[in-house]
Amino acid sequence: MLTILGFAMIATFLVLIMLKKMSPIAALVLIPALFCVFVGKGAKLGDYVIDGVTSLAPTAAMLMFAIVYFGVMIDVGLFDPVVRGILKFCKADPLRIVIGTALLAAIVSLDGDGSTTFMITVSAMYPLYKRLKMSLVVMTGVAAMANGVMNTLPWGGPTARAATALKLDASDIFVPMIPALAVGLLFVFVLSYVLGRRERARLGVLTLDEVLVEDVEEKETETVLVGAGGSAGTGQGKAPVRTGGSGSGTDADARDDGDGADEDEDDGFQGLDPHRVTLRPRLYWFNALLTVALLTAMIMEYLPIPVLFLIGAALALTVNFPHIPDQKARLAAHADNVLNVSGMVFAAAVFTGVLQGTGMVDHMARWMVDVVPEGMGPHMALVTGVLSLPLTYFMSNDGFYFGVLPVLAEAGAAHGVTPLEMARASLVGQPLHMSSPLVPAVYVLVGMAKVEFGDHTRFVVKWAACTCLAILGAGILFGII
Repeated sequence: MLTILGFAMIATFLVLIMLKKMSPIAALVLIPALFCVFVGKGAKLGDYVIDGVTSLAPTAAMLMFAIVYFGVMIDVGLFDPVVRGILKFCKADPLRIVIGTALLAAIVSLDGDGSTTFMITVSAMYPLYKRLKMSLVVMTGVAAMANGVMNTLPWGGPTARAATALKLDASDIFVPMIPALAVGLLFVFVLSYVLGRRERARLGVLTLDEVLVEDVEEKETETVLVGAGGSAGTGQGKAPVRTGGSGSGTDADARDDGDGADEDEDDGFQGLDPHRVTLRPRLYWFNALLTVALLTAMIMEYLPIPVLFLIGAALALTVNFPHIPDQKARLAAHADNVLNVSGMVFAAAVFTGVLQGTGMVDHMARWMVDVVPEGMGPHMALVTGVLSLPLTYFMSNDGFYFGVLPVLAEAGAAHGVTPLEMARASLVGQPLHMSSPLVPAVYVLVGMAKVEFGDHTRFVVKWAACTCLAILGAGILFGII
């Protein structure tokens, strides 16, 4: 019964958010609460929620201060050279921009933290996608898949969990998997090429100069319309609605952000504005060294990640904006992102708390193991690779690697399948896992990109599953799995 209710709860959640019948936060809270009552454990709902919140509180704190830190770095111009470099390479070509998104996400993923990867990737690429009217779900999908492949690095999490659960050395798991993972990353780049070709066919190709000239012409047109009383634009004597370029919004709204404080989605190449008052060119190398030191400390695990970002955000604010009113303005500018992401994490805590507290997740895992035919015993590595797709999507990595993988490994050992093969196969599902509603980092991705989670899910699931299968197929072909 718990197995059926568990799958029903997940299916209900996914259907409602994909059809946009409920917001993700509301669905993450109300649906598990309702199913908790169905299970007959409504009286324990509070305990389950508190347990879930307690387990995810460090993650929420990390995301809150990481958003503030990287938001400040964007404000002061740390990533402006990166954006200009990508602009120069991409030449306003949608094909190159999509490939550049995958490349940037893969490179930044070397730090092992998905949230950091998505913050840097979106901050660099978002102005390009908006200005050229490209599909934002292409950006989120490509970034999530590239990060999912790179998430298998030994310091990324899954490999370390698999090694710990099966008492193996992480390098023994990861190093032989490199060829298969390289195939997975190559698949992401090929897919980026295909998606980029599709965007290029839809939008055409412009040079950077043409894009910037178009932007200037639009602003000049808007100025003329405003000077005429706005009658041509709205018929009501108000500032006209912007129709060219990046979407909707008034000209007054656009001008309101002269200092770059409001990360409005209609600002085009805001990240390249050389006149915003938040720029700190004299502190560029301080900010760059602070960021490198922060990422190094995170990789070396000198302190817990939430503590590192808390200290980093405090330092960045204090040095770049020594006056308290300016610090308050920076915090206010990024409050929207902080609230959206942290709220989503705590809402996800309700979902995971009910899944684990009621025992649904354990029953679902055992059922999926039991339905494996007896004749598949010698092929348990293949079975594990296939099962890793849905299980890591519907479960946390901790639940899968510490709860399910040991059971699968025992079944495989009975048929002569080594724990190393099982551990490698368990990594296959990570490109899909990174878009799971139970992964806090994905809310950073869709939140900063201003993409509906349901739209992201509809787009990415099929492509991420194909990436996983490409890794699995390569692993079998190379004799790794």
